[in-house]
Amino acid sequence: MSNKQSSTITKNIGSVLDSALDAGEGLLRLTPNWVPRSFLHPGLRIKLHPDDTYALGVHRGGIDERWFASTTEAMNENREPDEGLSYIAFEGKKFLLRDAVSQAGARLIGKEMFDKYKRWPVYSKFFDNMGPIPHHMHQKHEHAALTGQEGKPEGYYFSPQMNNVDNNFAYTFMGLEPGTTKEQVRKCLENWNQGDNGILYLSRAYRLERGTGWMIPAGVLHAPGSLCTYEPQWGSDVFGMFQNIVEGREVPWDLLVKDVPKNKHNDLDYIVGQLDWEKNVDTHFVEHNKLFPIVDIEGSGPGYTDTWIVYGTIDGQQVVSAKELTLEPGAKCTIKDPGASGWITVQGCGRIGKLDLQTPVLIRFGEETDDEVFISYEAATKGVEIENTGSDSLVGLRYFGPDVHSDMPMIGDHKKS
Repeated sequence: MSNKQSSTITKNIGSVLDSALDAGEGLLRLTPNWVPRSFLHPGLRIKLHPDDTYALGVHRGGIDERWFASTTEAMNENREPDEGLSYIAFEGKKFLLRDAVSQAGARLIGKEMFDKYKRWPVYSKFFDNMGPIPHHMHQKHEHAALTGQEGKPEGYYFSPQMNNVDNNFAYTFMGLEPGTTKEQVRKCLENWNQGDNGILYLSRAYRLERGTGWMIPAGVLHAPGSLCTYEPQWGSDVFGMFQNIVEGREVPWDLLVKDVPKNKHNDLDYIVGQLDWEKNVDTHFVEHNKLFPIVDIEGSGPGYTDTWIVYGTIDGQQVVSAKELTLEPGAKCTIKDPGASGWITVQGCGRIGKLDLQTPVLIRFGEETDDEVFISYEAATKGVEIENTGSDSLVGLRYFGPDVHSDMPMIGDHKKS
C-alpha cells in the first residue's frame, strides 16, 4: 500500500494509457472506489479505516460499498461527479477506467464486446451492511429503458475472507411465497404510510452460507442480509424498494419510484407490474438460483485451484460470471481467460504479472492499494502469471463480462460432482 495519491488527468490519456498497458503487459492497477448509501448501516468489513466511514459527510451516509473495475456511475443523490467510477493509477497519474475503455476498447475488453456495448458493461462490488436492507428489485431492461437506463441482473458470492462475523441478520428474503398474488403486493404499497407494510410476510428468508452464492435476475425481489457480498452485476444502478420500514428506519417512497417514469410514480399496478412474477413465485427458487462452488479442473493444478463462484445464464443469456483463484504458499500458475476481468485480492500477497499483490488490513479514504487489478483482454487471452510469495494462501476474485465463456457451468451443475 502507498500513502501517495496520484494526480488526476482527464485529457490526452492515450499516451499514458499505452505506457501503463505496455509496462504492465496488459495489466492495469486500479485504486479503491468507495460508495456510500444514505439509507443503510455499514457493516465495517471492507477494510476502510473506521475513521473514514463517513468520509463523504454524515449527510451522505456511511460507506458500505467498494466497487471494482467500474465504469458505471452510482446513482446517489448529492453524489460526487465520479462516484462509482474506477481509476487507473500509473506513475503518479490516475485516469478513469471508463475513459480508457473509450480510448482503447479493443485492447481492454476485446473488439467484440466493445463493438456491441461501447463500454465495459458490468461491474462488481463488496456490499457490506450491519443488518438487512429493504426488500427491493432491480428493473428489467424494458422498464429501465423508460428512464434512459438499463436493467440489472446480479450475482452474489459470500467470500469467507470478507465474513469473519455474521453481523446482525445473516438471512436474505428472496422472491415471494408461491401462491402470492399481485393484489397482495399492491396492498403492501397502499399501506406505505400506515406502519410496516408487511411485504416480508409474503416472502421467505434463506440462511446465507459462506462460500456459496446466488443469481438474482432483474425483476426479482430480494432483501440482502448482513453477510458481506461480492456482487458481479450488470453495469446499472437502478432499483425500487418495496419495503417501507427496516429495523425501525423509514424507507421513503422516493426510493421505490426513483427509476420509474414520473407519470407512473403513483401507478401501483405499473410498479407491481415491473416484477418478473414467475421468477418471484418460483416453487423451486433455490434449485434455480443458488450457486455452489465448482472447481474448474482444467484451470487448476499443483498448488492452485480455480473455482467458479458466479455462473449460469439468465433467460438464456450469459450476463456476468466470476471465479476464485487460490494459490498455496510458493505456488505459481498461468491463467488464460477468454475475456477481460476485474481482480480483487482478498487474502495473502504475491504478484500478478509485473504488479505486486497485497491484501491490506486497513485502507484510508483516498489511499492507493496493491490489491486491485484490471486484467485486459489482451493480457487475459495471452495468459497471466500469478505467484504466491507469502506464507499464507493467496486468494483473488475476478469477474467477467457477458458472453465470454464457452465452458461455463450452469446453475445446478454442482450436483454432477
